[in-house]
Amino acid sequence: MRNHVATLLAHLLAAVLLCSCGTASPSSPIVANHAPPADTSDVPNSLDIIIEDMTLPHEGIPHGVPPAYDWARGPVSNSQSIPTRFHAMVAWGQVYEDTGGNPATNTRVQIRDIHAYLLSKKDNRWHQLQYSRRVTGAAYLESFVPPTSKPADIRYEPDGSISVTAGGGYNFHFWTPTRAAIDPTDVAGIFTTAEARLIVDDSTLPDDRTRARYLMSMGGDLWRDTTVDYTTDADNPDIGMGRFKYVTPAWRSYNMLYMEGGLDVNRLRRNPPPITAGRQQHGTPDSNTPKAP
Repeated sequence: MRNHVATLLAHLLAAVLLCSCGTASPSSPIVANHAPPADTSDVPNSLDIIIEDMTLPHEGIPHGVPPAYDWARGPVSNSQSIPTRFHAMVAWGQVYEDTGGNPATNTRVQIRDIHAYLLSKKDNRWHQLQYSRRVTGAAYLESFVPPTSKPADIRYEPDGSISVTAGGGYNFHFWTPTRAAIDPTDVAGIFTTAEARLIVDDSTLPDDRTRARYLMSMGGDLWRDTTVDYTTDADNPDIGMGRFKYVTPAWRSYNMLYMEGGLDVNRLRRNPPPITAGRQQHGTPDSNTPKAP
C-alpha cells in the first residue's frame, strides 16, 4: 500500500473539518489599510508550466513534512479513472515555509483567482467548475498529524483576494468556498490553478520580500457529493498535487493536472486547459465567496 494512504487520512480529515463545518475560520481577519500596488499585467502560465508542475521536483522542501509522505519532494499524479461513487470535487492549495525556515518578518503571501476545470469525455472540451477571487482556509500543523488547526493570519486585500503568513509549525491550507458537482463517468481530466505573490506586510517597515522563503502548491479532492460530511478517508480521496514552488514578488501560477490514463503531453498540446494570453479565463465567481467583515 502506498505511503500516502495512511498519512493522507489526517490530511483529508483536516480539510473536511473546515470544508464541512467551517469552525476554524478566523473570527476577525484583518482588512488591509495599505493596498499593494495595482497589477493588471498577465500572470505567466502556459501548458509547459502546467506540465512542469506535475513532473519536476519541488523547487524547495516544505518545512515539517515527513520525508515518508509521497508529496514531500515532488508532485503526486493519479492516472486511475474517477470512481463512480464520487459526484463532487474541490480545488485546494497549501502555503509552507521552506525547510530551512523563512527569515522574512514583514512579508505576506497574497493568493487570488482559484480555478477548477473539467475535461469532458462527451465533448472533449474543458469546462469551468469553480472560480473564486478569494479563497478560504486555516493554519494546520505542517504534518497534518494530529489534524489540528487554528485561525490563520488572514488579511483581506482591496482587490478581493487575501494575504496570509505561515510558520511556527503551521502551514496555510486553503480551498474554494464550495464544492463542484461532477459526473464521474464524464471526467477525462481535472485542472486546478491559483495565483500568488509576495507583498509587504507593514508599509512603514523595511521591505524584506527578497529574504522570504515561502512555498505554495495546488491540488484537488473528490467527494461523494457537494454536502456530505466526512466519515472515512474512502469518502474523500485526493485527485493529485502539483509541485511546490517559491512565491516571489511577481505573480506566479501554481497548477495541478489530472488526466485519466496518465499525463499525455501530445494530447494536452492538442487540447490544453483554457489559459489564454498567459492568464486564466475567469468565469462567474462562486456565489458564496466569503466577504470581508
